[in-house]
Parts: sequence; C-alpha cells; structure tokens
Amino acid sequence: MTCYNAYKAYTLPLKPVSNDTQNTNPQTPPATATATTSVTGKALDWKLLMRVMHYVKPYNRSFIIALFLTIFLAAVAIVQPFLMQIALDKYILTSNYPGLVFMVELMIAQLVAQTIAQYYQTYITNWLGESVIRDLRIHIFNHITSMRLKYFDRTPIGVLITRTVSDLETIADIFSEGLISIMGDMLLVIAIIVYMVIKDWKLALITLIPMPLLLASTYVFKEAIKSSFQEVRTQVAHLNTFLAEHISGISIIQYFAREDQEMRKFKAVNKKYRDANIRSNWYYSIFFPVVEVLFAVCIGLLIWYGCKRILNDQQLASLGTHGQPVTPGLILAFIVLLNLLFRPIRQLADKFNTLQMGMVGADRIFKVLDTNEVAVNTGELRTGRIQGDIEFKHVWFAYNDENWVLKDISLHVKPGKTLALVGATGAGKSSTINILNRFYEIAKGTVTVDGVDIRDYDVNFLRSQIATVIQDVFLFTDTIANNISLNNEAITREQIIAAAKDVGAHEFIGRLPGGYDYNVMERGATLSAGQAQLISFIRALVYNPAILVLDEATSSVDTETEILIQNAISKLMQGRTAIVIAHRLSTIQNADKIIVLDHGEIKETGTHQELLKIEHGFYRKLYDLQFNSAGISRQV
Repeated sequence: MTCYNAYKAYTLPLKPVSNDTQNTNPQTPPATATATTSVTGKALDWKLLMRVMHYVKPYNRSFIIALFLTIFLAAVAIVQPFLMQIALDKYILTSNYPGLVFMVELMIAQLVAQTIAQYYQTYITNWLGESVIRDLRIHIFNHITSMRLKYFDRTPIGVLITRTVSDLETIADIFSEGLISIMGDMLLVIAIIVYMVIKDWKLALITLIPMPLLLASTYVFKEAIKSSFQEVRTQVAHLNTFLAEHISGISIIQYFAREDQEMRKFKAVNKKYRDANIRSNWYYSIFFPVVEVLFAVCIGLLIWYGCKRILNDQQLASLGTHGQPVTPGLILAFIVLLNLLFRPIRQLADKFNTLQMGMVGADRIFKVLDTNEVAVNTGELRTGRIQGDIEFKHVWFAYNDENWVLKDISLHVKPGKTLALVGATGAGKSSTINILNRFYEIAKGTVTVDGVDIRDYDVNFLRSQIATVIQDVFLFTDTIANNISLNNEAITREQIIAAAKDVGAHEFIGRLPGGYDYNVMERGATLSAGQAQLISFIRALVYNPAILVLDEATSSVDTETEILIQNAISKLMQGRTAIVIAHRLSTIQNADKIIVLDHGEIKETGTHQELLKIEHGFYRKLYDLQFNSAGISRQV
C-alpha cells in the first residue's frame, strides 16, 4: 500500500486518551521509553520503533530471512547491467554469437533468481506485518475489554475501533512498505552509486550532477505531502463524524423533513475533503514530472560525456596512447543503472511517509496499551457460590475528583432479600450497582459480599455471581440462542428453552423464523423493546446468579409485556438476593427494603407501607406524583 492509499484508509484523527504511561498489563511489552514526542516530526522515533520490533521477536527467523533477501535483491539488481555491458562489448560488437547466447542465458538466470527472491521477500514481509498486527490486535482487544467503564465514559468508541483496525493496518505497512523496503531501496542506491564509481568515477560524477537536486526535491515533496495528508486525514474525520451522526439520527432528519438542509451541510463537508485530496494530488503532479526531467538530464549528460570520451579514446588510440576506455557497453550499463537508481529514489518519499504513518499508528496504539485504566484484579478468592449478603459501609464515590455521586452510603441486604433503590435521575442509583460489579472503584469505605471485601474476590468470579438486567438491552448480531448463552458452551439448548418457558418468552420465540436460531440483527433491531427485554431476562436466568440486579428493567415495555416480566422477575428472584432500581413504584411495593436516594445521600429507608406513612417524605411525594399523573391520564 502506498502512503497515499494508506492515508485514504484512515477514518479518524486520534487523540491521546491519557498521559498516564504506567502499564499494569503484564502482557504489554516493556517500553524503553514512552513516545511523548510527536512521531510526525522530522526525526524517526527510534525508541518507539524498537517497541514495535518487540512484537517481531516471535518471528525473528522470518525477519532475518527478509533482511537477507533484501540485501540479496540489492546485490543481484546490479548484475543485470554488468551482464549487458559484457554482452554488448565482447559479443555483440565482435559478432560472437555463441558467447551472446551464453550471456543471454546468464541474464535469464539472473532474472529468474531475482523474481524468486522478490516473491519470497514480498510474501515474507507482508506475512510478518500481518502476524505482528494479529498479535497486537489480540493484545489491544484484551486490554480494552479489561478496562474500567470510567475509561469508556470519556473515550469515543469510534476512536477505539479506529485504533484497533485502521491504526494497526498502518503498522503492517512498516514491514511491507516501510522499514524493510526502505532498507532495500537505500542498499540498492548505495550499491548502484558504488558500482558506477568503481567502473568509471569521472563518468559517474558527470552523470550524477543532478542528484543533489533530486534529493532536495524528494525531501521537499516528502514534507509537503506529509502536511497535505494530515489535512486529508482531518477532513476524513469530519466526513466520517458527519456520516456516523446523521445515519444514526436518520429518523430525526426524516421526521422533521430536514433532508435538503442536511444535504447542503454534507456537500460542504464533502467539498472540503475533495479539496484536501486535490491538494495532495497536486504535489504528486509536480514531483513526478520533476523527477522525469532530472532523469532525462542525467541521461543527456551520460550520452554527451560518454560519447565524447569514446571519441577521445579513439583519437588517443590512433596516437598510440591508452587510457581507461569508455565503451558502448559501459554507457548502456549506466543507462540501465540510472533507471534502477531513479526508481527507488522516486518511491523513497512515499515509503518514508508510509513508515512515519505506521509510527503514528503505533504511537496511538501504545498510548491505549499504556493507559492505566485496567480494573485492578488482585483478589484470588473463588468460593464456589456466594450466599448474596451485601453490605455497603460508609461508601463515598465520585466519577471525577471529589464531585461526589455517593456520600457516606451504608446499606445491608441479607441473602435472599430484595432491596429497592428509588430516587430522581442522578440520585446515584445506577452508581451503586456499578460499584458492586467493580466497574468503578470507590474512594472511601468498603463494600462486602458475604462479609468479604469485594476487592478480595477475583473480578471475573464476582461478576459471574451477579446478573444485571438493564433498561437499554444490548443484543449482538447473532441468533437468539447465542444472545442468551453469550456463546457459553456450558449452557445447553435445553437450558435455554427451559429458561425461556419460565420467563414466558418461549411462545413468541417459537413464532419467529428459525425460532431460537433467528438472527436478531444489529442491536436486536428486528425485535421490539419488550421482546429484547425478555431475552435479557432469559440470559440472566440461564446463568443462575446468586445476586440479581434490575436497573429500570420494565420502564420501556408495554403493559402486556410488563406482566410477563413481572412474572419472570418473581421466578428469577426466588432464592436470590435482588437489588431493584425502578421509577415505577408499583413494581417495588413487595421489596423487603426500599432506600430513597437524593443527590447521593440516603434520605429514607423502610418498606413500602412504612415509607408511605412519612408525611411530606421523599417516597410519599414520589408516590403521590405518580398516582396523580396516572389519575390525570385516566381522566384524559
């Protein structure tokens, strides 16, 4: 992939997500230094490159073979003009046909060897790059999935997707079109110049007079195209952001008939992207003709000085004086060498930018890997099955600094009992269950399960004992059965069907094409909100949790489905500790304990009947508000 095409493949400009470079993941390769300087600058960040090369260690043999083949190709490339010189001077001009046939056979052998070496070198370097990004992609995906929710709260998902896909693809170019390819081109350039100087230093010096201009033009082009590609990437980001936002919100655009207005906005964004691409193409349209002109000048100098030397050599020979002769074969060899010389120099600017772009991608990927947002999992306790005794002791929690979301919260839920949390939006209800799952870490206090600090449990074990059903159900693009089991091979089809019957969803699933093998498409688009909610209840039931968490699980369903869900909840709660968050107070009247939260503080605690008796209490106000609203609705 050329530098131009690689930049076209970019989707988003990425920004560092954290200045914290500490790495707590033991699988992360040791960093000799953190890439804090911009890798888009003029100097290559060698320390960052060495960190990338850490992932090459498992493939050292392939890397060494690729280097050997690169050196071999540089050496074998200058064999061809050498053979052509001999063929012309010794066999064509002397009419030696058998010798000419032998030289042709040698040239064919050289081409075959060069072709085979080129094939393996290209294949190995691309295989090496793909193997490295495969390992890196597994590593970064594992790292991302182990991060706390706090990291995702401030990091756009599109950024992480881009880093896991597009940025990694640019790292592959470091090997296929970047580092190894540049080394090969530079070796070839050096080999050609050395060979030309050895054969005839005067002829080489005259021929290469335009070379400083070529090198200067290449450097200017490299810097200019790098700047233009940065602009292209910025405009790609704007274009993708516009498309992602407007496609996601297409219903709003159509509801309010905003198609024409949004089309005008899109045309403006698209025009800026087109103009950025045109500017980058403009640099190419200048650089390549300049290279061709300089190449023609070199050829002209070669022919002029070479022919002059041939004529002088003939005059000296007639006078009996002999010097270093310039032959037609040598001029032919120099012409071929100039072609070989200009080809890599033309490509070096592109390849340097490709390498630089790969380093930019590597820098961004390692910033994700170095982000110290991984949930600390130092606990080792795995007790089989917990009882579900939950206790919060003077818990303080904040998402940012000391902007407290929970303030000195203390509560206790005995095994098999149900606790309901109520309160206005932002009261801290969902934060409580996020803490229990260790998605976030508390600042003060302790949280225990069965009398054991939750930090002493293995995180995966703790979460396996808790099933959470949330309002916004997430379903994967997969079958209903796989969305229920989450591809857990330990859960059988019989268990899935039995759980569906208990929840009351077996009948509607059976009516779908394919039944449990029906594909729900992206985010469950082919199911209603109520059907998706029932799927989430089946999922919770088949995992047989010790603790059940219901976060607004019935707020987005119709009355008929709510009745099914209430029956499912009753079965699901049997023998389990339950924490229920609900705005509909009618769904929690049978809870063993209800806690009213307001701005992160516990205001009231008691049963439904006890709280209703508190005059002007928070719960009574919420209850009266809902009751009055329902009464107004009935009157209407």
